[in-house]
Amino acid sequence: MAKGRADGNPRKRLITTVFVLFIVGGLVYLYSRNSGSLSSIEYTSKSLDTGGGDNIVVPRTIPVCDDRHSELIPCLDRNLIYQTRLKLDLSLMEHYERHCPMPERRYNCLIPPPPGYKIPIKWPKSRDQVWRANIPHTHLATEKSDQNWMVVKGEKIVFPGGGTHFHRGADKYIASIANMLNFPNNIINNGGRLRNVFDVGCGVASFGGYLLSSDVLAMSLAPNDVHENQIQFALERGIPAYLGVLGTFRLPYPSRSFELAHCSRCRIDWLQRDGILLLELDRILRPGGYFVYSSPEAYAQDEEDRRIWREMSALVGRMCWKVAAKKNQTVIWVKPLTNDCYLKREPGTQPPLCSSDDDPDTVWGVKMKACITRYSDQVHKARGSDLSPWPARLTTPPPRLADFNYSNEMFVKDMDVWQRRVSNYWKLLGNKIKPDTIRNVMDMKANLGSFAAALKDKDVWVMNVVPENGPNTLKIIYDRGLLGTVHNWCEAFSTYPRTYDLLHAWTIFSDIIERECSVQDILIEMDRILRPKAFVIIHDKRSVVMSIRKFLPALHWDAVTKSNVEQDSDTGEDDAVLIIQKKMWLTTESIRVSEK
Repeated sequence: MAKGRADGNPRKRLITTVFVLFIVGGLVYLYSRNSGSLSSIEYTSKSLDTGGGDNIVVPRTIPVCDDRHSELIPCLDRNLIYQTRLKLDLSLMEHYERHCPMPERRYNCLIPPPPGYKIPIKWPKSRDQVWRANIPHTHLATEKSDQNWMVVKGEKIVFPGGGTHFHRGADKYIASIANMLNFPNNIINNGGRLRNVFDVGCGVASFGGYLLSSDVLAMSLAPNDVHENQIQFALERGIPAYLGVLGTFRLPYPSRSFELAHCSRCRIDWLQRDGILLLELDRILRPGGYFVYSSPEAYAQDEEDRRIWREMSALVGRMCWKVAAKKNQTVIWVKPLTNDCYLKREPGTQPPLCSSDDDPDTVWGVKMKACITRYSDQVHKARGSDLSPWPARLTTPPPRLADFNYSNEMFVKDMDVWQRRVSNYWKLLGNKIKPDTIRNVMDMKANLGSFAAALKDKDVWVMNVVPENGPNTLKIIYDRGLLGTVHNWCEAFSTYPRTYDLLHAWTIFSDIIERECSVQDILIEMDRILRPKAFVIIHDKRSVVMSIRKFLPALHWDAVTKSNVEQDSDTGEDDAVLIIQKKMWLTTESIRVSEK
């Protein structure tokens, strides 16, 4: 009997083992589908030839990510940092900087909207209210309840216009700054001479939102920190904003980009590392630019605040900044117009001037430097940037065109070309759009910014993106009074899902193919960025456009229209334009919540 029992045990163990393996295998399969892993993507049997000998494999389907990834930002993913055990210096904010996943760790799936998601409220109403379901995070309403950041009212989140330092409203605060600077009629744009503003630690970007009525554009910047979703709120409201941090790398903006930088209780230690963060602000400020600093150090009387104020005053003094105005809780410093002060400093004065071979406009992946960026000879002689006031600035050839050996005639021709193209785009969009359909626009390859300039009469703002491996024309874009950033399109963009109404992809896919990056990855990234019912304009070689069209069913995108562009004079290629609209789709969980 004992022998017989012994003979039966291995058989039972084998059956049990097979059963367990079957269960485990099933769970792994289900998990892979939910997490959007590459293994769950079904591919067609044929690849596509793009015309250059490159083949693109087209998936039959692309899975939907799990609901917990509805706010995924691949290169700012805290879970990735934890899982890969990156050794980062928290005191330097390295954990808020970009850390992109390797290709094998990317989520090859479509980001779902949160349960109950609705088409966003249209601009300009969106400045003051958004749907609660679209950004279901209300902790800031409680945490900042005494500062009027935001208030929950039923299905909506309302923004009264307050901030940590301006409880009574951003509009009154902005007027007070203009008054301190003696600008005409207390209007912050100073007759069009002040156009570009950098708002660091911006909260939900009410400061930037209220500047828009004065024809002033602010780049509102904040990290994905303990006040999570503040940039998502800003973009949902239709206010220009970008996820970033003053950490160890240069900000993605060229030198001399902004007339004014603003910090209202932004909780930044400006004295750290020999003042490197203030020196980064100095780099991006124009000659004669202002730094508006509203913080306890400017007025408090306790010993620690007074110490910080003394040291900060000494530092900016050595940087040749001067106090333009100081009132109540706000101080405004102004940057010099020329190099004169820098050259008169005593030898050995800290911080030093940057070396002559340092390019202050090279920013992608470049570490900050604790030195002062001196002006070029042309700026020094002109005693400033020599830019026209807004709105003439948009169409006047800027002096820095010479850096690229571009003539004024080339600049004007570029404007004419893009005026015609944009007019054609809008004809192709036809009755698909109304005046308030589109607010947040991204030009994925902006060149000189003429696509954005052609939209000047529409109530939109444009994030002009300059690819990091091409001509560094972003400084021309800023000199025209526009906003933008540098980016590598082989990686995910620093924004939340569902933040743009229109993406303009001019020759982006040809560039991606040439760099041997993944076409599928950038399409999934574009889908992540796009709001439901948003549009994509693809302008590329006809063969490339036809290839991209094959992806539409897997992405749940609809082709609105396709148009051939006969022998494009600029590219020398037979181009085509394909306009696409992203469908509104919901997960099972979203439908369940919506039906309640």
